[in-house]
Order: sequence, then structure tokens, then C-alpha cells
Amino acid sequence: MYSEELKTLVRDAYGAIRSDTSRVAHKLYSPAELQSVPAESIKHALGVGNHLRFAEIEPGEAILDLGCGAGIDSMIASRKTGNDGRVIALDFLPEMLERTAEAAAAAGLDNIELLEGEMEAIPLPDNSVDHVISNGVINLSPRKARVLAECARVLRPGGGFCISDLAVEENSLPPEVLTHPAAWAG
Repeated sequence: MYSEELKTLVRDAYGAIRSDTSRVAHKLYSPAELQSVPAESIKHALGVGNHLRFAEIEPGEAILDLGCGAGIDSMIASRKTGNDGRVIALDFLPEMLERTAEAAAAAGLDNIELLEGEMEAIPLPDNSVDHVISNGVINLSPRKARVLAECARVLRPGGGFCISDLAVEENSLPPEVLTHPAAWAG
């Protein structure tokens, strides 16, 4: 499949999710981590892990959240950076950015900046963030090496890269799975 086809598949799949996925949030995050996250974000949780437990985020730092989704990780990171820091919530889906914006406003967080764009071409200058975080998003890209190169480009020297994601060896799956739309967006 081609890159544009895959983006359309991902866009359609994530736009079609209407069910309550709060079980995902409650499985991945502690009650303390979710305490200050609005219920609407918890209801739309789609992550695959809790990488933020390992991210060494300090007050005042700039964080890039690739594929911010409903904003849970952006909000948790925002609390860690404090008022002097900032979290850049990147997503290529406007509806996900809207969810993050609404959640940030409901949580009273004004250090979350929304940025529409693709992770294969991050619209930020070189050496502009202290950490890149991502939760189950890089696997959705057909150009993973490009995503990683972009992360390296925007990270400041000594910056952190902390993600939760899925990995499958291409040779371990039959072609009918590798080319199936649900396998890319699921």
C-alpha cells in the first residue's frame, strides 16, 4: 500500500471509533496519573503502554507528543513540565487536536500547544524540543525510519526519546495480513 492510502485508512479507522475505551486508560495509568485528566480524554484512550513512567521530564522542558490523540499523555507531561515548560501536541487528525484542546482547557492547562502535522515531516525547527514522547503511533506510519529521523532532527543534543509502541517483524506475517487495512490501523 502507498503512504496516502495508509493515512486514509488510519484517518478513517480512528475517526470511526465511537465506543468508550476508558478501560485502556485504567489499565495503563495509575489512579494518581489519571486524577487530573478529564473524563472525556480517559473515555477516548487508545495507547498501548505507559512510557511516561520512564521519561525523565523536568520542569521547564519542551516536550513533543507525537500523535497526541485524546491528550492523556500531553496532559501528564504538561504537569511534569510545569508552567515554565510546554508540550507540543502533534497530530495529523484535526479531530484529535480538538479533543486535546478541549481536555487541556477542562484541566486548566495552558502550556499545551496544538500542532497539526505529520510525524514524517514534523513542522518544528531543528533542536527545538527536550523530549519526544509517543504512545502507539509510530507503528501507524509506513515510513518509520523517516519518523525516527525527524525525531532526531527536532531533539536538542542530549534530549530524550521515550515511546510505547508495537513492533512486528515483517517476515513473521503473511502477505494478506501485511496488506490488510485493519492491520495498519488496528
